[in-house]
Amino acid sequence: MDVYLLRHIHHAQPPDGSPIRHIDDDGDLIWDEKEDEIKLLGVYSSEQRAQERILQARTLPGFEDEPDCFHIDRTRVDRDHWTSGYFTYHY
Repeated sequence: MDVYLLRHIHHAQPPDGSPIRHIDDDGDLIWDEKEDEIKLLGVYSSEQRAQERILQARTLPGFEDEPDCFHIDRTRVDRDHWTSGYFTYHY
């Protein structure tokens, strides 16, 4: 079974004052997990339901400031993602 995760990305202002980049050269939404605020709005049973939630959320404070910064990610239920562990580098 597939589900649709809906997230909103509020992009942080770059420290150097340069303009905020919302999309890459291919037109895909970009974000920085360290700097940007990423909110999970919900998990939906269809892409249509996620799209309907976007329409409603765009009218709310905060979300209306970046109305095109929603991301829907389709994923399969009961599927493992981190299967080999991870290592944290300390600098």
